[in-house]
Amino acid sequence: MNTAANYTLKILETPQEIAQVEALEAQVWPGVRVVPGHVLLTAAHNGGLVIGCYDEQTLVGFAFGFVGIPSGPGKPAFKHCSHMLGVHPDYRDAGIGFKLKRAQWQMVRQQGLDLVTWTFDPLESRNAYFNIAKLGAVCSTYKREEYGEMQDALNAGLPSDRFQVDWWVNSARAEKRLSSQPRPKLDLAHFLAGGAYTLNPTSLRADGLALPSGEVLALPDSPEDQPPLLLVEIPTDFQAMRSTDRQLALNWRLHTRKIFEQLFSLEYFVTDFVFLPGKHPRSYYVLSRGSSTLGG
Repeated sequence: MNTAANYTLKILETPQEIAQVEALEAQVWPGVRVVPGHVLLTAAHNGGLVIGCYDEQTLVGFAFGFVGIPSGPGKPAFKHCSHMLGVHPDYRDAGIGFKLKRAQWQMVRQQGLDLVTWTFDPLESRNAYFNIAKLGAVCSTYKREEYGEMQDALNAGLPSDRFQVDWWVNSARAEKRLSSQPRPKLDLAHFLAGGAYTLNPTSLRADGLALPSGEVLALPDSPEDQPPLLLVEIPTDFQAMRSTDRQLALNWRLHTRKIFEQLFSLEYFVTDFVFLPGKHPRSYYVLSRGSSTLGG
């Protein structure tokens, strides 16, 4: 397998290229209905983007998005809606996802757009680290049951709640993370030293799975008295939890749903994500209060 630097990227616009994307979708998300090629082609020919990543002649990853209209105050007239990012199972953890998102970032800026949005499961720690810490997206939108009842192996039996993230592609925040010299990685100690409060301190079972806290820190009513930095813990391996204890996974979904909906109503933003390494690693969202915190 090549290193990420040796893979080639290409804008995909022909029926033959899009047929490769359909085949790759089925490998990335087995059991899930693929987005048909005619939809991908129509989007690609009308302002959307389908970007492919190749290992020589083999398509091993792709990103797909289209132009949309955002909602909410302070948003631009148009945005890029990033709908799918997929990497072949044999090529994961090789930097392909970052390479594709960086290309998307460059092309969306060339189109004159400022904002890219997408959704992801807020309990998936790997995606959280990638989207928030590595790419520099932020989040203040929690969507309950975004896709209704899902039947695939990854989602069946649990509410399809999602974060919608905002990726301000012309911001200093995105520039810092996507430059050739990205910002230094911050660990949990940095945020604790900065006065961050852990909102939902949790415990671990004997098997290492995290239990949602029965006690959640009550925040003061006055915005002036609310902590500027908060930490919210989530399971580090939610997929393992789904497969071994579906009820515990549901408990985490309902636990974090309540927390994030409250914090977003108080004008907190998800602005970072950190791991605490060890035998049983821990995972934390970092939330900052007020949009003035989003520059770094």
